[in-house]
Amino acid sequence: MRDLSCGDTRIFLELEVRRLDCRRCGKVKRERLDFLADNPLYTKRFAYYVGRRCRAATIKDVAEELALDWHTVKALDMQYMEAQLKRAGTPGPAVIGIDEISIRKGHSYRIVVSDLVRGRPIWFGGTDRSEASMSQFYAWLGKTKSSRIRLAVMDMWKPFRLATNAHAPQAAILFDKFHIIRHLGEALDTVRKSEYARLSGRQRRYIKGQKYTLLSRQENLTLDGKKALKTLLAANKRLNTAYVLKESFGQLWSYEREGWARRFFENWRASLKWQRLKPYEKFAAMIDRHWDGIAAYCRLENKVSLGFVEGLNNKIRVIQRRAYGLRNEDYLRLKILTCMLPAL
Repeated sequence: MRDLSCGDTRIFLELEVRRLDCRRCGKVKRERLDFLADNPLYTKRFAYYVGRRCRAATIKDVAEELALDWHTVKALDMQYMEAQLKRAGTPGPAVIGIDEISIRKGHSYRIVVSDLVRGRPIWFGGTDRSEASMSQFYAWLGKTKSSRIRLAVMDMWKPFRLATNAHAPQAAILFDKFHIIRHLGEALDTVRKSEYARLSGRQRRYIKGQKYTLLSRQENLTLDGKKALKTLLAANKRLNTAYVLKESFGQLWSYEREGWARRFFENWRASLKWQRLKPYEKFAAMIDRHWDGIAAYCRLENKVSLGFVEGLNNKIRVIQRRAYGLRNEDYLRLKILTCMLPAL
């Protein structure tokens, strides 16, 4: 007799699972019952309950709550996630988002590919962020389904672009604006650092500790943050110019025709003249080199929600913090691939 607690319901299960001689291999095997989990001591219903709890809590917390062994909870959770993937079916995406995540220190990366139409990650793999690793996704997806991809959203990492051109040449490539804005933020922070190094004494106090005030959007700042930003921009003309340029660049994605977008960019780049903002000049040169992947956003058929990839990255960071110290990569893969799927 085994006592299985499932929320407010208590299930008492008494079974005698028969052992049978297999005619093919001659080994003794257990009778398979459909309502049992992979671990025959528990039902699938209970395994799914454990899986639902693990979506919001750590393995350790669920194990303590249900008085189960840590390894048992992990195994039941993995069975639940595999059932989620089975129900979701085989993906055939038309629009994909490509990004990489760091799984541990030392530049150890894995690639995450998402279906941006259905709003779910569909592939986690590779051994790094090379072209060979990216090609593994297209090999997994197959030639037929790869040929149906019409749009691939990615950062400006060259190996991703080369692999996509090789395996899905019909797909338009669109560079993710969040990664581009991140590069612009890094340019602004470089200007901030150079100004801090150039100044001395009391003039430095306006800049010190204001990195995230400068990099944040004004509407996201608190009242104190807005006051600090106003004081900083009034005290340093160069940072004020850099900040205004950073804020105005976001207008680029509002255009519906490539010619208008290009004219805006050329005017924005022309405004850098005589400003002595070398990091911004390097950023403008990078945009010019990758213009095709940025201008693609102007086409109506490429107007997709680019916030999903950024939201998924935040969700993955939460998963990694919750699974801190867990070295099982297959478990991490299942967690990522099922994080946007409905509960069973």
